[in-house]
Amino acid sequence: MHIRLLLLTLLVAARPATVRAQSPADPPALYLGTAWYPEQWPESRWDADLALMEQAHVRFVRITEFAWSRIEPSEGHFDLDWVDHAIRAAERHHIAVVLGTPGAAPPAWLTQTYPETLRTEANGRKDQHGNREQFNFTSAKYRDLLRRVTEQMSTRFGHDPDVIGWQIDNEIGSESFDDGTRAQFQQWLKAHYGTLDNLNTRWTTSYWSETYTDWSQVPIEEGYGNPGLLLSWKRFVSDTWRSYCQLHIAAIRAHADKRQWITTNMMGWFDAYDHYTVAQDLDLASWDDYVGTGHLDPVRNGATHDLTRGFLGKNFWVMETQPGFVNWSKDNNALDKGEVRAMAWHDIGHGADAVSYWQWRSALNGQEEYHGTLIGPDGTPVPLYAEVRQIGEEFAKAGPALAGTSVHSEVAILHSYESRWAVNWQRHNQAFDPVDNLISYYGPLRQLVHSVDIVPPSASLTRYKLVVAPALNLLKPAEAENLRRYVEAGGHLVLGQRSGMKNEDNGLDPNRQPGPLTDLLGGRVEQYYALTTPAPYSGTWGSGEGPIWAEQLSAKPGTEVLMRYGKSNGWLDDEPAAITRMVGKGRITYIGVSLDPATMAKAAQWMVTDASVATPFSQLPEGVDLYIRSSDRSSGARTVYILINFGKEPTSITLPKSMHDVLGGKDVNTVSLERYGVSVLEQ
Repeated sequence: MHIRLLLLTLLVAARPATVRAQSPADPPALYLGTAWYPEQWPESRWDADLALMEQAHVRFVRITEFAWSRIEPSEGHFDLDWVDHAIRAAERHHIAVVLGTPGAAPPAWLTQTYPETLRTEANGRKDQHGNREQFNFTSAKYRDLLRRVTEQMSTRFGHDPDVIGWQIDNEIGSESFDDGTRAQFQQWLKAHYGTLDNLNTRWTTSYWSETYTDWSQVPIEEGYGNPGLLLSWKRFVSDTWRSYCQLHIAAIRAHADKRQWITTNMMGWFDAYDHYTVAQDLDLASWDDYVGTGHLDPVRNGATHDLTRGFLGKNFWVMETQPGFVNWSKDNNALDKGEVRAMAWHDIGHGADAVSYWQWRSALNGQEEYHGTLIGPDGTPVPLYAEVRQIGEEFAKAGPALAGTSVHSEVAILHSYESRWAVNWQRHNQAFDPVDNLISYYGPLRQLVHSVDIVPPSASLTRYKLVVAPALNLLKPAEAENLRRYVEAGGHLVLGQRSGMKNEDNGLDPNRQPGPLTDLLGGRVEQYYALTTPAPYSGTWGSGEGPIWAEQLSAKPGTEVLMRYGKSNGWLDDEPAAITRMVGKGRITYIGVSLDPATMAKAAQWMVTDASVATPFSQLPEGVDLYIRSSDRSSGARTVYILINFGKEPTSITLPKSMHDVLGGKDVNTVSLERYGVSVLEQ
């Protein structure tokens, strides 16, 4: 009997991962995760770490994204057995695995043997081994080596039942300025423009004798240069990162189950490339959510969640978030007790289906020794561990209620990387930050309607009653037509200052702002002014002062003036500051002045009321944030409300109707919330 048991044990141990039947429990609706680096610790330690994760209801770990030197210790010699051991160890604790492709940290043998794979910085200096993202993203040799290691991983683990997904690289975004990259950029230009005559015409290169007579003359320029050149470089960078991700996707998909999704972890408002371009080939959008110095700003952080949700128009994952504090900020203060839990539920409220902490345990050396963790270097829990365990317990409890739910919005804000780049290259007023400008609209709108999508101007807009486009500076013909159709079909479009100024080559539109939408608006911008002293205004939304930017508008008969300037610089005096026009059942509005917060709040109320947008829970105590997730209405309406108190004092909320308290397990009519308190309610 003992011999038979021994033989059975040996047979089970010998089964390859591809036919392993056991897997973690059914996938949860909400995943709690952490970044784990088994290569940094002896295998004898792994089970102790994983047992602590299991106790905290951690349901997945991300591994291997920095482990190339362990996976391929010398060229062509691969060691994936330790990865299999790590996956099997996680399996024993009912923890799934996300595998990271290791391109972010090439091994020393690679960069020494193939120095051409190192990126060249803008100043001409070659990057060196010893940090991360030091590779040249256009290098054919680097891509070939990366394809090979990715194929080795996907061949081994593409059918592993415990591997649920793949993360491409880690926080991509460092360009290279070497001669080979410049040559590829020039080829990209040739494919895009066809002829030099076409490029010269569209870039107006007669200015400053910039005319090119050979493709090889075109430089790389990032900061100050011809606007057409600047924009083309960014488009090339975006396309190059897309092809970089496509390389990984092809290498994985050739060997992996379709159920294994593929993502790459992005970085919020980071704009080194167009995220819409790169994200379109992914199965899942994800981002790394860090506060840094200070405390969570639910408005700005919430807008970043909504931006990420808009990359693919569906729920997303938070692949990294800070466990208390970071190490890279000027002042690395810790989040308050309870704030990490509130932040996790804030993520879920905006459409995240997973929250993962970076990292599980500090490495004993390396550049991020001081970064926050869930357990200390001695392997025992830090104080925050108990709070994360509470989050895990609550995710498990609330998962069934939130399963199949997502965010459904009637209001959208349009966001364009190309418009942001165009403004940032020529701000005209250094205080005009396009992200701050967008959030100045987002904050008061979300406070009223509790759900706002952030989408590109090319997105389908038919589901929205109200669409707001702050500083949509660069407007392509297809995007302009999309907005025109939206208004003519009955939507309300609000354009913010600096909209419709540039064409698709980042040149000035020969029409005054808002360019191709001027006839639809029945008015235009006569002149724009960067302000050094605030411009007063008054009208439908009360009175106030615009501190940054003001545009003198004109209005044709049939276009209503909503706001006018007071006495200002003479040019603006008594001129229209905001105008609106009905177009059939729709409406188009143009706001030519940067509104102060009080006036913006009134303008937002006017927009929401005019567009007949529903405002549930309209009366909430100051500091309380509301999030709404619901199931697809075609399968029967089911709505979950999440309330979080970010205010400094405890508060109570009377509900519009009786609801089920998911975390408390009872029906309630009122909710009491301590500071950073959370309530999950099912209707």
